[in-house]
Amino acid sequence: MPDPPPSPDRIEAAEDFSQQSRTFRLELARSLPQGFIETAISTFVIFIAIRYFDLPAWMKGAIIASSSAGLLCSLFVVQFIRRHGYSVNKVAAILWGLSSLGFITAGLSHSSPNGFFISICLAYLTLASASPLMAQIYRKHYSNEKRGHLFSLAALSRACIAALTGWLGGLWIEAQGFSPLFFAYAFGCIIMAITVTAMAPVHLRKSNRIQWFDAFSHVRENAPFRKLLGVWMLLGLGNLIGWSLFVEYIGNPRCGFNFEADKVGLITSTIPMLAFIVCVVPWGSIFDRMPFYRVRATVNLLFLGGIVIYYMGGGMAGLCIGIALHGIARAGGNIIWSLWTTRFAPADRVLEYQSVHSFLTGIRGVLAPFIAFSAANYLSPTWVACGSATLIITATLMTWPELKAETLKMQSSGPAR
Repeated sequence: MPDPPPSPDRIEAAEDFSQQSRTFRLELARSLPQGFIETAISTFVIFIAIRYFDLPAWMKGAIIASSSAGLLCSLFVVQFIRRHGYSVNKVAAILWGLSSLGFITAGLSHSSPNGFFISICLAYLTLASASPLMAQIYRKHYSNEKRGHLFSLAALSRACIAALTGWLGGLWIEAQGFSPLFFAYAFGCIIMAITVTAMAPVHLRKSNRIQWFDAFSHVRENAPFRKLLGVWMLLGLGNLIGWSLFVEYIGNPRCGFNFEADKVGLITSTIPMLAFIVCVVPWGSIFDRMPFYRVRATVNLLFLGGIVIYYMGGGMAGLCIGIALHGIARAGGNIIWSLWTTRFAPADRVLEYQSVHSFLTGIRGVLAPFIAFSAANYLSPTWVACGSATLIITATLMTWPELKAETLKMQSSGPAR
């Protein structure tokens, strides 16, 4: 007898698996230029602002803040998508095309500090505006059981490229200047736009009546979501204040270290990315299996240790250990930041939840660099680190009731004795 035809459920499952595999392959291809571009954000733009242009503190703060301003804009980008019915993929590609334009203009601005400043702000703004859109693609095309694992594998490839570029980029700047590197960043943005366009299009539910802050209704209606946003605000401020001064601390002669581009790249990009590479895949599995608040608290403590040791450890050993701990925490934090709303939001509301989260990330990201660079003019790095540590500890203690509830739930569901 001939085999019976496959059931509709089996056909649908096979199609879902095929779509997941295709999206993952394209995401791996996208992650390579993204990892390369991340070194601009983490290291080289601020180094150039210090050494090539000697930009004032407010400009350096504004450059870092422009990335967070892009996260602020993502809230309105989501509403724009819902109003006009464009696919998430197309809008992300357009934004990354604008980022490419910003990097090209920055590469041509080697004799114009103001031109460099404006161009980099445009590149950072549009890069960050597109990043939350990927959460909806992950939610649509990745299964719940594999989402953290697949995301972590793509993050691993990003980190490998970033680690390599962090060292080679510094040598490149010393030998060729910064312009060729920025043209390469622009090309990377174009590759990212091409790969996201090649993914199966993802659309949001179209609405002809759009209120720009409508997504904030979820904050009122979802109490766990509301509390986590508050926790994340304190944690993010503490972490970003410390992170904002990583390059300044070792690259500015006024801070005492005065390292050159290759060593700055090694410390602030290569070492944390190597730690990221080792830990990101295990973090993906941990996210899929461990209760959420335990993962959150563990990452918080690693961020805390990294910042304190980096600024207070003294000497090269302290810098390397502190930045490595921060890289380990960043591996877990990257997964949590990108995927946590998939646990708290209904399937068709993930991008709205993520847009609120990104908007508030943008607010603290705009504030933190200005706080950090202003404080650096009056306080020692030790005091800056103490302020960061206090905020991170407070945020972690706020989740104590949820941690206790998770522990009791795990004990009650354990094997009967």
